Amino acid sequence: MKKQTLLYALIALVFSCNEDKKEEATALKYVEELHSNAKPNTSVIKHLDLDIDVNFDKKIIDGSATYHIESNNATEIVLDSKFLEIERAEADGKPTEFELGAFNEQLGQALKVKISEDTKTITIHYKTTDKTEALQWLNPQQTADKTHPFLFTQGQAILTRSWIPIQDSPQIRITYNATVKVPSELMAVMSAENPKEKTGDGVYHFKMKQPISPYLMALAVGDIAYKAVSNRTGVYAEPSMVDKAQSEFSDMEKMVVAAENLYGDYDWDQFDVIVLPPSFPFGGMENPRLTFATPTVIAGDKSLTSLIAHELAHSWSGNLVTNATWNDFWLNEGFTVYFEIRIMEALYGKDRANMIALIGRQDLEEEVEGFKNEPEMTKLKLDLSNKNPDDGMNSIAYDKGYLFLRTLEETVGRDKFDAFLKSYFKTNAFSTVTTEGFIDYLNTNLLQPNAIDFNVEEWVYQPGVPENQAKIISDKFENAERTLHEFIDTKTVDVSKTKDWTTQEWVYFIRNFPETITTEDLKRFDEAFDLTNSSNSHIAMVWYEQAINHDYHGNGVDQNIEDFLIRVGRRWYVSTLFKAYKRNDKVDEALVIYKKARANYHSVTANTIDGLLGYNNY
Repeated sequence: MKKQTLLYALIALVFSCNEDKKEEATALKYVEELHSNAKPNTSVIKHLDLDIDVNFDKKIIDGSATYHIESNNATEIVLDSKFLEIERAEADGKPTEFELGAFNEQLGQALKVKISEDTKTITIHYKTTDKTEALQWLNPQQTADKTHPFLFTQGQAILTRSWIPIQDSPQIRITYNATVKVPSELMAVMSAENPKEKTGDGVYHFKMKQPISPYLMALAVGDIAYKAVSNRTGVYAEPSMVDKAQSEFSDMEKMVVAAENLYGDYDWDQFDVIVLPPSFPFGGMENPRLTFATPTVIAGDKSLTSLIAHELAHSWSGNLVTNATWNDFWLNEGFTVYFEIRIMEALYGKDRANMIALIGRQDLEEEVEGFKNEPEMTKLKLDLSNKNPDDGMNSIAYDKGYLFLRTLEETVGRDKFDAFLKSYFKTNAFSTVTTEGFIDYLNTNLLQPNAIDFNVEEWVYQPGVPENQAKIISDKFENAERTLHEFIDTKTVDVSKTKDWTTQEWVYFIRNFPETITTEDLKRFDEAFDLTNSSNSHIAMVWYEQAINHDYHGNGVDQNIEDFLIRVGRRWYVSTLFKAYKRNDKVDEALVIYKKARANYHSVTANTIDGLLGYNNY
């Protein structure tokens, strides 16, 4: 009897220990987050019911956010809030106390809501303010059709908290439903199941059934039309732009098929793109089911559609498997650049894929040089303590991350690497991964089984680019460089030698102008190719940069640069040109233009250029 009792006691002890371990594992599900006030290991949001009214007259969004929550015997739940007016809070439909913490310039304020141990829902009634950073309200003159106003949001990295009170950490995933009321002549679309035409009353209902990170919540409101490309792909745009957009992005379904053939099923049901007004600060934003895109990618020849491949790739790397913190941002972007280039190779061949990769390689060299006084910023795994996560969103994450993965691929072989990536996406679907978690997965599932020794630690945790890196070669770029030097050496331009060039060849040609190029050479090129008036935004941007670098003022280029900077809000393009002004001691000239352009920029772009030019000091 005593032996049996002892056995039962031992079994109970083991069971108790296992339960303790399970509870501990649950309690520590979320890693420490530098860029959120939330305490998800104590209490966490799981689903959002959003009910909002979009008021263009007052330029505010007001309404309520109701969260279904899970808590660990907590007495409060902490959300992120920035520049929001919090009116009242409820727990399970009854009034409850709330408190806003001290304001932090980067993080905003902690919104602490009192709950009980058995609280199932909380509701926050709130309004946005004129300081809300995620929103850009555009008047009709700032749109393509110049008839109706427009609104769009931009949540990445930590701006969703400025239009919705939320636990704004990428490792927290939620589903959501939304009811959005807008003026009846406008349409609302979100990163969710979307309407294909306007309603009669301006009320729209949305559902996102797959759990997403808060930075991927997105809303756009305007005079929008829809055109399908296939039964699961299509485009939204202003009426005057929708045909152009559909034509430019007509390969969307082929891209989805190519992506699925590489790394498994597309798990988001629908892949649509909305072309926004030109003030949108990024090339694209991978909001699930509805990529937000800049009109600058519409070149008329599909030459810039690698951006669509990039945003599609995020449906696996970023949206499906997400960086746990912004220190791990390279896990989103390095993987996505690699995937993008594989999609482009599958559709358009290795030459075009390598040209895209080589332009990225040039960007990486410039970025590393730009961080020569901050070499720690050239590591893949970052320490963004006391920094805005936006500071880590540069070519290091994108292009060093890509180069690391391409070097891995060439080391282990493409077949093994593809099988590894497909498994990685499937195993970690709808979850988040830290850099350390990825390295462990890499060692366990690829390197150790194949007895491969690879300097992962150097690539990830050391500054700069290791010597063992994939060598990317492009015959077309080598030809472009030969042609450039021939034109300069002979002082003549043979237009026939460039008639079939792609955008990538033109970009490479222009970016490789020698330091010693003369004004006469620039004028000769401009007259032959009309570069100053290029309708291709990427070609125009690199040409304008060279005009600033080499003090070229011919063919009305100065006015064109000013017009470009006033019209286009894409941060990459804008910052490239303003950096050129600064690098060439032309800050005063830049400020004259910036004062005219700034009102057209989203806060993401304006904040970057403010710091670059020291605008707040003027």
